Amino acid sequence: MNIGQQILFFLSALGAFNGLVLGLYILHKKRKSIPFLLLGILLLAISIRVAKSVFIYFNPQLPKIYLQIGLSACFLIGPSLYYFFRAAMGRLTVIPASWKREWSVLLGVLVVGGAVFPYQRCPNLWNHFVAQLIYVVWGVYIVATGFLLRSTLKACLVNRSGLNATEQFWLWVYGSNCLLYLVYLLALLRYVYGIYIGGGITFTSILYLTIFFFVKGARMDQLLTAPETTSLGKPEKKKIADNDAQAWAEKLGQAIMDKALYKDPNLKLSDLARAINIPAHQLSQLLNDNLGKSFSTYINEYRINEACKLITTKEHLTFEAIGYEVGYNSKSTFYAAFKKVTDTTPALFKETTLKTTN
Repeated sequence: MNIGQQILFFLSALGAFNGLVLGLYILHKKRKSIPFLLLGILLLAISIRVAKSVFIYFNPQLPKIYLQIGLSACFLIGPSLYYFFRAAMGRLTVIPASWKREWSVLLGVLVVGGAVFPYQRCPNLWNHFVAQLIYVVWGVYIVATGFLLRSTLKACLVNRSGLNATEQFWLWVYGSNCLLYLVYLLALLRYVYGIYIGGGITFTSILYLTIFFFVKGARMDQLLTAPETTSLGKPEKKKIADNDAQAWAEKLGQAIMDKALYKDPNLKLSDLARAINIPAHQLSQLLNDNLGKSFSTYINEYRINEACKLITTKEHLTFEAIGYEVGYNSKSTFYAAFKKVTDTTPALFKETTLKTTN
């Protein structure tokens, strides 16, 4: 290799090597959360895939077993990405039994399929069917992950500054995987000449940018660490940072008003949590610890504010009709909530308002 090729090999292989080290480090940590167990698997899968592409680019005569290992690792990238986000967004502390069954099937396909139809004996099968199937699976999981992140992606398009650090990290991981997939897909389809080695360069760049942005602020270390436990062995409850709380509160208020969620009489805490893409227990913590309100009090304020507007603008509506319109199932419930929020009754509020306007 000439000096230019040596530099290219070094830069492209550097990311694969460091990704392997970081992935093994995450898996080696004794106290690690479920999301970052999956992140470690994701890093290892990508690193092995990238290493295979780098070495085959500079040594086309590489033994077939290494090609099979690289493609097998590629098969796990999509599932690792998808389940990482499901675990992170659900704050899982225990791996569900259904996940274990699904991963057993995936690993079984790899091991049994690779043993029965090894690359060495069936190169045409791997080159013309298995490789394409692997990229289809990877693409399907990327789309499924995007569906999980749809609220965060939408929020990013509307107001990126409103995203908290965790959401920014999620988008960075997802976007990086999309970019890496695109590079390798173009190489597979041979749309761009010489882009195959671009996967290694891309991964190296992504990995070091991740280290710069997140480890620099100690965020990555916090994300890689399992929740602290108390002397009783229970997870220690951590207060939501003020910046994150403010961003979530604004996003929550916007979602409630844009979709008029308060009008749903069967509205639950979990429904609101899904609307802003955070776990229900975190939303409960946000309302109680940061906003100082219960879920019912928070929703009642939106309902009663809307009821006050209707009382002053829709004089032909009865109070009972207004109560149903803003999300209450009964007249008595509406009256009790109105009294609690405004410290007066609907009738007195209407009378006072009319006197003021006249």
